[in-house]
Amino acid sequence: MRRARVAFSGCVLAVALVGALPLAGCSTFDGVSAFGSAQPPAAATDVADVGNLTADQALGQARGHFGNGDYGYSATLYKRVVELTPKDPEGYIGLGASYDRLGRFDLSDRVYASLYSLTGGTAQYYNNVGYSNLLRGNLSAALTDFRKAKKLDPENVVVANNLQILANAAGAGSSPA
Repeated sequence: MRRARVAFSGCVLAVALVGALPLAGCSTFDGVSAFGSAQPPAAATDVADVGNLTADQALGQARGHFGNGDYGYSATLYKRVVELTPKDPEGYIGLGASYDRLGRFDLSDRVYASLYSLTGGTAQYYNNVGYSNLLRGNLSAALTDFRKAKKLDPENVVVANNLQILANAAGAGSSPA
């Protein structure tokens, strides 16, 4: 009976978390939340003539593709932004978020390490790493990262939303079966 209750609680937590994910988000560099439809893991997509795009053109297209849930395209375009402007954190933020949505956490970990080297531990950095952990199902690490982000930027709405989603998921997981 106890095993059934634990298994059921875990199932409730998973259902609550998956249902809440479309409401959460990583933030873009300008603080705007970017969401897309849930898609299965895929590889970064080739974009025709990406080598001819300027950083601003690639950034504009990357944002559009990310917002539409086209994470393979957004990853390719954000990678171009990083190549052209390696000292600008915006490309790294979008690239890491795109890789997270593709389920390529190995790649997003590398991008976030580069971002940390570039900017240090900013609120946005901790929020995005927290969201990456949320997508991986590592809720305790996500909570730690979101709390660090909140401490650095107490008024950040995206961070507050992500913390609320974790609280709701934890509440659903502890409800009696």
